[in-house]
Amino acid sequence: MAEQTGHTGAQALDEVVRFTSELIRIDTTNRGGGDCRERPAAEYAAARLAEAGVEPTLLERTEGRTNVVARIEGTDPSADALLVHGHLDVVPAEAADWSVHPFSGEIRDGVVWGRGAVDMKNMDAMILAVVRDWARRGVRPRRDVVIAFTADEEASAEDGSGFLADRHAALFEGCTEGVSESGAFTFHDGAGRQFYPIAAGERGTGWLKLTARGRAGHGSKVNRENAVTRLAAAVTRIGDHEWPLRLTPTVRAALTELAAVYGIESGLDDVDALLDKLGPAAKLVEATVRNSSNPTMLDAGYKVNVIPGEAVAQVDGRFLHGHEDEFRSTLDRLTGPDVDWEFVHREVALQAPVDSPTYAGMRAAVEEFAPEGHVVPYCMSGGTDAKQFSRLGITGYGFAPLKLPEGFDYQALFHGVDERVPVEALHFGVRVLDRFLRTA
Repeated sequence: MAEQTGHTGAQALDEVVRFTSELIRIDTTNRGGGDCRERPAAEYAAARLAEAGVEPTLLERTEGRTNVVARIEGTDPSADALLVHGHLDVVPAEAADWSVHPFSGEIRDGVVWGRGAVDMKNMDAMILAVVRDWARRGVRPRRDVVIAFTADEEASAEDGSGFLADRHAALFEGCTEGVSESGAFTFHDGAGRQFYPIAAGERGTGWLKLTARGRAGHGSKVNRENAVTRLAAAVTRIGDHEWPLRLTPTVRAALTELAAVYGIESGLDDVDALLDKLGPAAKLVEATVRNSSNPTMLDAGYKVNVIPGEAVAQVDGRFLHGHEDEFRSTLDRLTGPDVDWEFVHREVALQAPVDSPTYAGMRAAVEEFAPEGHVVPYCMSGGTDAKQFSRLGITGYGFAPLKLPEGFDYQALFHGVDERVPVEALHFGVRVLDRFLRTA
């Protein structure tokens, strides 16, 4: 076996770009409600693993909704295994809105374009490139590395990570930690500082259905039991609600480290004032210092002169780790006696330690290739497949490294128009991921 050090090979740098482009060309649009087919992308990933001597297992709950799982044996049999996972599905894209076709995978001016370029076929390609590079160099990681490419992350995850966690837990035996999307990307503060936020937590997901019931009747008559009015009042209360400040350990650590970089003392005494002082860097934490509830959909009535007996709304709710009970009780109060609410999709909030050896390993890997950057923890405002894998006792981190130029708004490109990723960012990601996974 070759020594467990050295540099990522040039072929891996070429492959990560090619794999990203080719995966983008495989249209795996997930429109929800089961309208997706990840199997072609899963077969593509499985073939690339098999070429490297890694045996993939393809698993489906629903025909065409395919997942891939593989394990690479580490050099230390006493070490806990590490899960590295990425999803294969993407959100819809309207071609007319884009500068290039969203499923072209076009490589132009040093940038790979297309839906999935940052969410998250880039990371899928990085994983494949690293594994194949190890095979060529005769390298093995210290820990067992379990690789999972999942279906259905952009909807309910029922056909993806949820199915794997519930029905195929044995494939993840020994895994205590996992890494996936949305971390270790360059964040420029506009004043010359570069941050690399590593996700060590996620807010919980609480997508809600609100139902108001009343007395149906003629639109010209007095009606004190109008379902539309009742719903509208509840939606307004929810949308206007100011959620109280709640700091989780991850967010507290993020604010402490950011304050230190800027030389701000006693910042946690007044978090809102601290956020103002942080300027653009506040974007890394401002969405995760509170629960949230944003009304997103309304549905009522069928004719202008008929008062309907029922009106329905949907709300995108998110809650912090340890604060779901507060979220529920607040919704009970805001909806009031005339409106019922229920979860249409709920997933747990996550919390991961920032003083763990694994977090230290991620920090060291980034700092080796971006010594000018400040690595800081952060909590994701949304969610990932780490929620489902947490059912297996796997602590999840967000770590999909990318070195991005100033002016490249990485977070705005998630589910956005003209999604793209620089070639150099992919090269950086492969190098950092290789360094971390070999030594974690």
